[in-house]
Amino acid sequence: MSQGKTALITGASSGIGKEFARIHAARGGDLVLVARSSDKLTALKNELESAHAVKVTILVKDLGQPHAAQEIYDEIKGAGLSIDYLINNAGFGGRGKFHERDWQDDLAMINLNITALTALTRLFLPDFVQRNSGRILNVSSTASLLAGPLQAVYYATKAYVTSFSNAIAEELHDTGITVTALLPGATESEFARVSGMDRTTLFSKTASAHDVALAGYEGMLAGKLDVIAGVPFSQRIQLAMIPMAPKKMLLKQIRQLQEV
Repeated sequence: MSQGKTALITGASSGIGKEFARIHAARGGDLVLVARSSDKLTALKNELESAHAVKVTILVKDLGQPHAAQEIYDEIKGAGLSIDYLINNAGFGGRGKFHERDWQDDLAMINLNITALTALTRLFLPDFVQRNSGRILNVSSTASLLAGPLQAVYYATKAYVTSFSNAIAEELHDTGITVTALLPGATESEFARVSGMDRTTLFSKTASAHDVALAGYEGMLAGKLDVIAGVPFSQRIQLAMIPMAPKKMLLKQIRQLQEV
């Protein structure tokens, strides 16, 4: 199904994003890869083009910048490329008490996790609607299902991603377009190290980035609404119990999991 389809992947230079690129290329699809690191993108382009005889276009962009999404769209249109799959994967987190964290860091998080993802979706979706085909995969998190003391802004941004994805999926119910939210649990990636979560109980056992990416990719192709991936059975039960658990007790447990 992926052969001949072009996927745009943000945050493609490492972790889950890089694995999305490898999976799509292995199935014969061309790629447009976006990230800040020119070196990492070039290495990945060379790897995928030589291994799979696909065409890989790289765009070095900082999606935290206000005009980046529009620049990406304009450059893709200017190159005569048509995007079939939009995979909004770029995002980052950070831990600490909200009132003590650097506001610019949290603002950058909101800009990347929410604004850039929404802007790219808004830019490409009308083209999908015009063709009546396309797949959108937005990388959220199991964090989107609850509030996160010591990661207040991150959890809130991911709650937005899941809610937004589910809502527009329903808006498009009578079209050939699907929108899927991927909700990974603790995953082996740069994210954990950058956010400081790698030192917490929550990240003591992580899923592989490849397994999470594969579950998300397959879920996108199947047109699923939500895909929960990289979550052990015991944690799945805990997630299912969230609506019934006393909120204060739940918040305390989450805070304790995220303390170093």
